[in-house]
Amino acid sequence: MSEAPAVPQAASADGIGLLLQAPRPRAGWRLLPARVGAMCAVELQKLRHDRTELYTRAVQPALWLLIFGQTFTRIKAIPTDGIPYIDYLAPGIIAQSAMFIAIFYGIQIIWERDAGILNKLLVTPTPRSALITGKAFAAGVKSLVQAVVVVLIAAVLGVALTWNPLKLLGVAAVVVLGSVFFSCLSMTIAGIVLSRDRLMGFGQAITMPLFFGSNALYPLSVMPGWLQAVSKGNPLSYQVDALRGLLLGTPAHLALDFAVLLVAAALGIAAASSLLGRLAR
Repeated sequence: MSEAPAVPQAASADGIGLLLQAPRPRAGWRLLPARVGAMCAVELQKLRHDRTELYTRAVQPALWLLIFGQTFTRIKAIPTDGIPYIDYLAPGIIAQSAMFIAIFYGIQIIWERDAGILNKLLVTPTPRSALITGKAFAAGVKSLVQAVVVVLIAAVLGVALTWNPLKLLGVAAVVVLGSVFFSCLSMTIAGIVLSRDRLMGFGQAITMPLFFGSNALYPLSVMPGWLQAVSKGNPLSYQVDALRGLLLGTPAHLALDFAVLLVAAALGIAAASSLLGRLAR
């Protein structure tokens, strides 16, 4: 078999083998975890072989916390219910970092189409929903690694975060669920626009509105009415609310936050799965 063209962050040969090998006969419900595990392993292999992206992506969160967070903590311009603004900001930056990784994940699936890998995946017995779910959770793993880096930066800057193991597990779940939704949103757009350049344009067009149209930087109470309505329909707001409740102990609606993220992730998987075949044509 001829080699696929080399591109930045391309999956290793061993990683591709994990995805292309025919699965052993097993019940349908057991096939999904196997494929999700294989794709997450591929993502971890990429990070192990090339950590450059991990380091470069840590620069922007560090600047948000170091400059924006510390400056607004001093001027006390935004009400935060008595906690330092940099503490209030940290969960929003964690969510932002995860979203920025996931929202461009559709570029990878377009590259896999161009390299002929996607067609090979589609002829395996793996259901399309399992392929999308695997890729979405792989994006979640990548985002989770980035979230760990941001948490460490925040801790170095003196943000009072919890280190309760159960709450940290909840944080990991929130980061992964949010990344599943945003990566599926990216793959859905990829299935519509069918082009890396167009996807980059759409990704850049929606990332900042999603970020500024959430409670990542300021509470709902200071937003104008129309922006409050936008924020309440934005999954990123529920992700940030859950992260604040878990990491800082602030009042949060954890049951509602997890429910919204689970529903959004499920709808995202369904939408991206329905358009996967269009990418392969």
